[in-house]
Amino acid sequence: MGGDYVDVIIFAAIAAFLVFRLVSVLGKRTGQEGSRDPFGIARSADITEREKNPEKSRVASGLDPQDDNVNMSTPLKSGLERIMAADSGFNEADFQTGAQSAFEMVITAFALGDTGTLKSLLSESVYANFDHAITQRKRAGETQETSLVGIDSVEVIEACLLNSTAQVTVKFVSKQVSVCRDQSGAVIDGDPEAVNQVTDIWTFARDTRGKDPNWLLVETRSSN
Repeated sequence: MGGDYVDVIIFAAIAAFLVFRLVSVLGKRTGQEGSRDPFGIARSADITEREKNPEKSRVASGLDPQDDNVNMSTPLKSGLERIMAADSGFNEADFQTGAQSAFEMVITAFALGDTGTLKSLLSESVYANFDHAITQRKRAGETQETSLVGIDSVEVIEACLLNSTAQVTVKFVSKQVSVCRDQSGAVIDGDPEAVNQVTDIWTFARDTRGKDPNWLLVETRSSN
């Protein structure tokens, strides 16, 4: 029992530290970040190549290098630009870093049944779904073990501004080991030896006119 109590304290301390780190990244609003290339679909290597040789990039894409009136806008780029116009502190690269931290925290907190951490990161409707699942699991005497082996990629795939509410959708591709055990410790779902690749698509939102700088998770879906 003593060892379990110490483990609980350690997990609580880790969760508190991660919440602090998330607020410092996702919620950071210094006004000094500036705007980076919002074309989130492009890979970093492609962005670097375009910056080094923009004319070559335009030819490779089938565009006339002499046509300066070509519209290079995309729905994603337009959405990110609208968010940056509404919130001068928004920075795509920093947002992705914070979103990844949130992803790691939510996955861990859900497995541990840490509703306190979840409540600070989720919208009311998403929290209600997570809380229901945790409650059902506890009533059945089941435990969830999820190990996040690694995150392969984090990519912003959608962005929009609805009135004053900014919404950014991120695709996470990760490797996870997930197991559910019954009261006796027997595995009833998953495989403790199997590393699975999981693709999650999460949408974060915040009111750009509000005083709270933090983004909340408002929707989750998986393509697996």
